[in-house]
Amino acid sequence: MTSKELFYVEDALGHEQYFQTKCSEVVNQLQDNELKNTVQTMQGKHREIFNSFLNTLN
Repeated sequence: MTSKELFYVEDALGHEQYFQTKCSEVVNQLQDNELKNTVQTMQGKHREIFNSFLNTLN
């Protein structure tokens, strides 16, 4: 993997981590259970994407 490709993967990891954090913050503020479930699903998807990028480095 080139250094430029590594930079892109690291950047993507940072974005996915940010999205997970924001989803977590939003879930804690929501009172509507349907919206909470939707955001938790989004958080899980971002976790999967993060892990996928992380596995690229292995």
